[in-house]
Amino acid sequence: MTFPLRLLQIGWIPLALAACSLQSPSSRADMELPVAWKNAAGFPVASPSKDLARWWKRFDDPLLTRVISDALKSNPDIQSATARIKEARARRDAQRASLFPSLGGSAAASSRATETNQAGTVKTNSYSAGLDASWEVDLFGKRRSAVEAASANLGATEENLHSVQAALASEIAVSYTFLRASEARLVVLHRSVKSRQQTSQLASWRTQAGEADALESSQALGSLEQARAAIPALEQIAAQTRNQLALLSGRAPGSLDGMLCSSSKGIPTPARGLALGIPADTLRQRPDVRVAGYQLLAAAASTRAADAERFPSLNLAGSLGLDSLGTGKIFNPQTASAGIIAGVTSPIFDAGRIRSNLAAQTALEEQTVQTYRATVLTGLSETEDALIACRRTAERLEALEKATVAARESDLLARQRYQAGEIDFLIVLDAQRTLLGLEDSLLAVQTDRTTAYIQLYKALGGGWSPAS
Repeated sequence: MTFPLRLLQIGWIPLALAACSLQSPSSRADMELPVAWKNAAGFPVASPSKDLARWWKRFDDPLLTRVISDALKSNPDIQSATARIKEARARRDAQRASLFPSLGGSAAASSRATETNQAGTVKTNSYSAGLDASWEVDLFGKRRSAVEAASANLGATEENLHSVQAALASEIAVSYTFLRASEARLVVLHRSVKSRQQTSQLASWRTQAGEADALESSQALGSLEQARAAIPALEQIAAQTRNQLALLSGRAPGSLDGMLCSSSKGIPTPARGLALGIPADTLRQRPDVRVAGYQLLAAAASTRAADAERFPSLNLAGSLGLDSLGTGKIFNPQTASAGIIAGVTSPIFDAGRIRSNLAAQTALEEQTVQTYRATVLTGLSETEDALIACRRTAERLEALEKATVAARESDLLARQRYQAGEIDFLIVLDAQRTLLGLEDSLLAVQTDRTTAYIQLYKALGGGWSPAS
């Protein structure tokens, strides 16, 4: 079931846009939002804001929390986004200053020597000081609209910082999960190598005793070396992932190795009971949706400013001057002069420049409308995809856990019966391969489940808060 929702009524974009005299695309856009998530079965419905502000703490891994917290302070992208906020704020303030009159001052002193026939040279000094003021009266809101556009751009820049924070937190969490998965796979592989060493030694003894042929011993040795060959590849992945975490944290490669190797709790396990809100709540929380919304506001304000170019403008100019032949008399009221000028200017013929600028700005606004719609739909799709992944990986994990338990029992029984000479070595080899494959698949699905929850937290708008 769905209900119609005004595009600009997500909950925070002002409805004033719809009341503008200019019928812009932003005041005509409509779309529908679902009232509930299609794949949210098993998740409680409540306001998720408390769960999302620092969602990585819910994995109960202090080291993961430490890495993310440090990265949010030192990552270059975070620093760059913060600097862009300062730039946008300064541009907004500069645009706001245009609403007020400008005042300038001047002072001058001059000396002139004049030659005469009777008196020789006569030297004349003059002194002047003045104040000049000018103000363009914002009759039709052109400058106010420009200030609104600059304010909206500032809001978009601030939300972009939040978007970078959310993306960085999820990327670090995914990389951290891959690191722990690689380490867990190394543990499984080393255990398999140890088991195959024992089997290979046993096969060698049986061959020497004449109880088996050389083929059996060669097969056992080949299986052992195959397992050993996989270790360097996993070690490479783990080392490169540690470097990736250092890069995301804004540090040199290897700077986090000591901290990351000091503790290994295995693959982070997602907490149960994540609360989901309705889709509209998610859209309010997602920084990318908020960025697109502010960009739409800025485009609408710029369109109104372009439209106001069609109307006359009122300019006021005033001056106050002081002129004297001596410094002692410069502030004498008799030396003062003042004036004020009011002028109205209006476009008469510009060869279609204003009309073309307005058409271009209107088209740009239409682009921001569609960008906003696409961002909303992307947010809905990403959330549904993450919910599906959370559910399906849980189902796969349950089945693989049972299969792995059975495979461990089969491997143990096969080795015991082979040692007793009751079965052929190929049965042992098959049991070992099956066990290693299932244990590797189990770790892969555990990784997929954790990353699915990470993507869900990100899709719901997690990873930042107004206080961060």
